[in-house]
Amino acid sequence: MELLRHSYSVFKKDLKSEIKNRYVINSLLMFVIITISIIRFSLGDEKVDDTILSGLFWIVIFFTAISGLSRVFIKEEETGTSLALKLSAGATEVFIGKLFFNFVLTFSLNMVIFFLFSLITGIRINNFPAFAFTVILGNFGIVSASTIIAAIIAKANSKGTLYPVLAFPVLLPLLITMIDATKLASEGVPTIELMGNFQILVSYTVVITIVSLFLFKFVWED
Repeated sequence: MELLRHSYSVFKKDLKSEIKNRYVINSLLMFVIITISIIRFSLGDEKVDDTILSGLFWIVIFFTAISGLSRVFIKEEETGTSLALKLSAGATEVFIGKLFFNFVLTFSLNMVIFFLFSLITGIRINNFPAFAFTVILGNFGIVSASTIIAAIIAKANSKGTLYPVLAFPVLLPLLITMIDATKLASEGVPTIELMGNFQILVSYTVVITIVSLFLFKFVWED
């Protein structure tokens, strides 16, 4: 219970800070609108296959994630609040609180992305339950990997350029699986045939999360 209480306090602190400042939310929403608009203008009047749109959809999500999630620990270093956070909560509580804040932020943005993307591009998802499950599992995987990477690059000097360099190879297997599952869901493939993709997504998320929990203590207290 103590673990959950401290984790919730970290989550609430970040949520209140973001609602008050809205720096990340506003910048990410603008990024999403501009990116999807560019895709629409690039496609023109051509009818694009839904399988191609599935890949573009996850590309938008990937670049939105690396644009926003990278600052979750950097802002603590820039504002000098990391020391106070270390004194008020343990490493595990901090990581779990940041993890859930990132998930809420990413999942909320992804709903906005899907609404705008489907409205502008006209993508059709014939097996929506499978697609929704893919998005949920994919979000957990992206957030788990991005949170520990953000903690690592917060200690580096070249924070802006290092994050995408580290994030891309780590997230590549996840992205390939999510794009494939989304493509199959858009084609209306039965959910049972996507079980292999779901197993990969679950396995990836579990492994990354457990490794991150063990690793974060050394990164945070360095």
